[in-house]
Amino acid sequence: MSLILTDIKNGVGIITLNSEKTLNALSLPMIEELKIVLSVWKTNDEVACVFLQGAGEKAFCAGGDVRQLHDAIVAQRSIDVHKIPQDCFDFFSKEYKVDYMIHTYPKPVVVWGHGIVMGGGIGLIAGASHRVVTEKSKLAMPEITIGLYPDVGGTWFLNKMPSAYGLYLGLTGARLDGSDCKFLGLADFYLSSSLKEQILDALQQAVWNGENHQIVSEILENFSKGIDIPEAQTELYQAFIHRFEGVDSLAEFAEILTDYPKKDDWILNGLKSFEAGSPTSAHIIFRQLKQGRKLSLEEVFQSELNLSCQCCIHPDFAEGVRALLVDKDLAPKWQPNSLNEITKDWVDGYFEWVVGDWTVN
Repeated sequence: MSLILTDIKNGVGIITLNSEKTLNALSLPMIEELKIVLSVWKTNDEVACVFLQGAGEKAFCAGGDVRQLHDAIVAQRSIDVHKIPQDCFDFFSKEYKVDYMIHTYPKPVVVWGHGIVMGGGIGLIAGASHRVVTEKSKLAMPEITIGLYPDVGGTWFLNKMPSAYGLYLGLTGARLDGSDCKFLGLADFYLSSSLKEQILDALQQAVWNGENHQIVSEILENFSKGIDIPEAQTELYQAFIHRFEGVDSLAEFAEILTDYPKKDDWILNGLKSFEAGSPTSAHIIFRQLKQGRKLSLEEVFQSELNLSCQCCIHPDFAEGVRALLVDKDLAPKWQPNSLNEITKDWVDGYFEWVVGDWTVN
């Protein structure tokens, strides 16, 4: 079974992530196939527009296949604990090249972000020229719960969100629906999932004349007319999120979140994820987002590859995946085990350069 299905119809190149049983989670072979197709279609005159979707109705893409990364880390530790596992380097470096390619693609890219969109799935949709969510979209970057951090360009798109929403989402893994994504600038169009085939038909009937981005925008805007977008839950918390603007330390963030007097279910869920997540992840997420504000897109992916590789030779990432997906005991043993135990030197170690002169091209 092919991990990627492709078809070209009247100027529309359709790509389907084809692993419905794994909720279309990105494996290394899937990433490699996706990179080849996107590279070839860049200069293929038969393709005026790319339409990227996931197989089935449950998920566009539920993230990366971190179980395979866990296994590679464990195998490498038995040989040399200080060496980055080659499979991990290959996975992250090739995934980020695909993400960067989508961000900078010369042709319009429509991503149909229907159903579950997490981690690596958000990396695919975030850079698209036309980002579509539906009434069933559920997005999140819950990497703190597995000892990682919001990668796949998270340094870029979380910092572009209004107020301190990006920092809050990165540190709590809070879940978003389609209207939240529209409010936060993570989606361009909110459309009914029942319209997909009609939209594809409209794209395939388009007369491509070189103004292809505008043509796609007009088609999607036409389908958007009359769509009633529910109020974004995140919009209701603007005063709460505003409290985190300008925080200078993770301790300050934690104090504001912990001491907030009016905790409802949404805030309590965020607090629970923050407190249960990797303390090291919390520290590196805070620094990642603060340091990354002025980085170029290319620099963002370079810094994230380095940070991801560091996560593979530090303890918490493999431990977080073990607890969630391998042994499934949901009881990770974080090292160190509390925010206060973590030193500046420990966090500095995650930001030491280990990946050489890697570029996104």
